[in-house]
Amino acid sequence: MSVHNVTGELQRLGMSGYEAKAYVALVLAAEPINGYEVAKRSGVPRSAVYETLGKLVGRGAAYEVRTHDDAIGYVPLPPRSLLERMRRDFDRTIHILEDELPRLVSPSPVRLVHSLAERCTLLERAEDVVTAAEGELYISGWPEDLEGLTPGARRAEERGVSVRRVVFGPVGEPLGWSTEHRFSAPETVEQNLGQRLLVVVADRGQAVIGGLTADRAWGMYTDDPATVLLAVDYVRHDIAMHVVADRYADHGFDEFWADDPALRRLRDVGGPGRERAG
Repeated sequence: MSVHNVTGELQRLGMSGYEAKAYVALVLAAEPINGYEVAKRSGVPRSAVYETLGKLVGRGAAYEVRTHDDAIGYVPLPPRSLLERMRRDFDRTIHILEDELPRLVSPSPVRLVHSLAERCTLLERAEDVVTAAEGELYISGWPEDLEGLTPGARRAEERGVSVRRVVFGPVGEPLGWSTEHRFSAPETVEQNLGQRLLVVVADRGQAVIGGLTADRAWGMYTDDPATVLLAVDYVRHDIAMHVVADRYADHGFDEFWADDPALRRLRDVGGPGRERAG
């Protein structure tokens, strides 16, 4: 990682731009250096360097020392120690906010619906929904889109959340109640829908619904009760179909599914021979 990237990440963790540059200059120096040297090596203006170093000393990220000629120099807190301190401070802040922020929440007079126009924002918002789950989590999608959600879903399960998944492809490692969607091949479903559908619902209170292709994505996040209900029932109905199929597998269910005229009409989309996932 370049010096530029390091200073950028330090700023994300709370340092100012000058503080990050000065701290990196101290680390690279590997010996005590004075304010003039810090300014020269870091690019921090000389007019601001001592104020910047004072802030680093104040936050414990640097120390004043006496050099061999009895001048004042500066050394950094070792990077590993700095990161551990930042981690402790971050965790402490999160714990405080977890306790205090919910007390500030008032019932919203409106329901949220916002668009998600890129794959990364769609999957990040889906991960937010997974992380927020407290009681139950319903997930439906393709393995390549669910991969990034699996660690969060596993943590949810470990804290007691009931996780239920329908996967259009190999299920992979066991997680909650999971089944591979087997009424239509994943490639057939994707071809008929024109996309891979992703549905994530937490506690029947919020949902992400989206579609993904090789080169584009669309989606929405909402806590609108009607939309959330439709999303959760979409997954629950798929689950129910698989439970019924398992229960009656030895009683001709596959033949019934393939040959029943009413079901065949439901699967016909856009003309004969075009099957839609059930």
